[in-house]
Amino acid sequence: MNWLKILMLDASNGFYRMKRYKVGDFFGPVDLGIHLAYKHNSLNIGAGLLAGSIFPGSNRLIFNGISPCWHGFYISSMGGAALVFDNLGINMVSIINKASTPSLLYLNRLHGEEIDVELIPLDLHEVWQQGRKGVYAIMAYALEQLGDRYETDPRVLAVGPAAQYTDFGAIASAPVSKGKLSHVDTWAGRGGFGTKLLMDHGIAGVIYGGTFIDEDFRDRKVADKWFEDKYQKRLAAKDFEATTKYRFDPQFDTGGTFGVNYATQFGNMIAFNYRSIYWTEEERIEFNREFILNHYLKQFNEETIATKQQKTCGEPCAAVCKKLRGEFKKDYEPYQCLGPLCGIFDQRAAEILNQAGDSLGFDAISAGGVVSWLMECLHERYLTPDELGVSALPVFSRNGFDLVADSMHNAKLGVALLHEMVKPDSRIPLKFGPRKFARRLGRERGKRVMDCFVYNAFARQGWMVPNQYWTPGVLSPMAIMGKYYMHYGKDFLPPYRLGQENAKRMVKELMLDNLGFCRFHRAWAEDMMPDVIEELFCCRDAFLRSLSLTAGRINSRNASIFWEPERNTDIVWSFLRKKKETDGLQNDQLEYWLKRFTDDKHKAALDFWYEMHKGIHESLREFPD
Repeated sequence: MNWLKILMLDASNGFYRMKRYKVGDFFGPVDLGIHLAYKHNSLNIGAGLLAGSIFPGSNRLIFNGISPCWHGFYISSMGGAALVFDNLGINMVSIINKASTPSLLYLNRLHGEEIDVELIPLDLHEVWQQGRKGVYAIMAYALEQLGDRYETDPRVLAVGPAAQYTDFGAIASAPVSKGKLSHVDTWAGRGGFGTKLLMDHGIAGVIYGGTFIDEDFRDRKVADKWFEDKYQKRLAAKDFEATTKYRFDPQFDTGGTFGVNYATQFGNMIAFNYRSIYWTEEERIEFNREFILNHYLKQFNEETIATKQQKTCGEPCAAVCKKLRGEFKKDYEPYQCLGPLCGIFDQRAAEILNQAGDSLGFDAISAGGVVSWLMECLHERYLTPDELGVSALPVFSRNGFDLVADSMHNAKLGVALLHEMVKPDSRIPLKFGPRKFARRLGRERGKRVMDCFVYNAFARQGWMVPNQYWTPGVLSPMAIMGKYYMHYGKDFLPPYRLGQENAKRMVKELMLDNLGFCRFHRAWAEDMMPDVIEELFCCRDAFLRSLSLTAGRINSRNASIFWEPERNTDIVWSFLRKKKETDGLQNDQLEYWLKRFTDDKHKAALDFWYEMHKGIHESLREFPD
């Protein structure tokens, strides 16, 4: 019989016990995690059933629990980090209660022995100031103090000051080779689980590893047979084809999420805290050509793609999706949110701001959304520099913008804002989140301060900066937002249909997360995994039923709130206008909603939101008709 093995750790006293759950009742860190999260308010860190197997992309480490910033159940994942976790011979660590002082969690398993578990106190603020500082200092400190206890290279999870002073602190890690940290840091960013690890459980870092050998599926001949039967290609060939975008796409002469997304956005660009949605299509295309294609993307292609500076996240994988320039790792959404969204269009400036955010341990997407909002408030004189603890105003208009100099100016201002956020007496108090801060400012200064802060709202205080795509899907009333649990294509879908497509996408993404799979391999993983589960565990139907039940269980606690900022409404309305005026789409539903928005955009927005909500809920019912 197959079992999921869980280490339950009480951080308040260091006591732990092992629990086992039957595969078939639960299938991975998500469906088991939601069970434990609502029972114990635990932070759950786990690997999928296929971690360590022959399948590329199967080694994402999954984090879940009640999110400090979203205020609902949330899931985040980290590339490659489950490969070392698998050497512990367990499927998940579930942490409850809180250590009395900030501590490192040490996990090690030598061969067949029992797991060695230890909580080691540390002077957190002193460590944060060492070496590269912040999250990197925690990783280096853990390796220096405990690395020699491991027979093979361990891995370290770390948090930074953002975890102590905001509700959107992330968890960082980097592969270790021969005792040395690489520059390929990977992140469980969305959901604020760095904040949860530190503030709810008193843990600033986790070092783990071991030499336990279990029976991972490694039979390449069998796997190739499955793939040949389905795709007429072997596993490696199919995966190579499926990950073209993330490695190098000859169609666009670039690669990675950064390269391909920027090469294909044209008039869909988002800049200056979404203010670009108010430009004409011609203005956006011209600005994109000059500032993105001919500079920001060109720098990336010359410095990263042409020189083939690319790595994996720590597991053997054909995608080599980690695109680098020296110590700087470049993905689309971090370099978009802490880039064009903040009025930064030069790689040197973006590197400075991204590095500062990473070192402090921020979720880069959330940080970019907050910084760009505050920059607009400064630009419009809603707030003064002194009120935010900085000394300058941003350059936040395309008119007369100096590509290099003004990008650097904005980057330095962004760094100052981030550092202000992590002060004990900060003028930007974010322990309870920027939505609460924005609400307070709105009462004092007028709603216009809130209206330019783009976020999805959940329950009373929950918030999430949306993914960086100009499409209504990223503003949907889903129970989990900020990930790709929704339809984010550029096509127009009526809102009810969009809600249905969101629900379908959620179930597929849940399957990948529950198995610890990287979504970059989804082109085959979504089709193949149910069959693989049947071949290896003989419970395909139970697996698929579990996914639907888990999606329904998550959605049953859906406390999404109608769009609070007016700019959310404007993003959707401008998208609809763009489909008709620029793309020339002829569609009765599109015409209907355009007329509704023109007649009364606020009432139309509410109805559009509720139609999405209806499609979502009707699709995720536990017992559909």
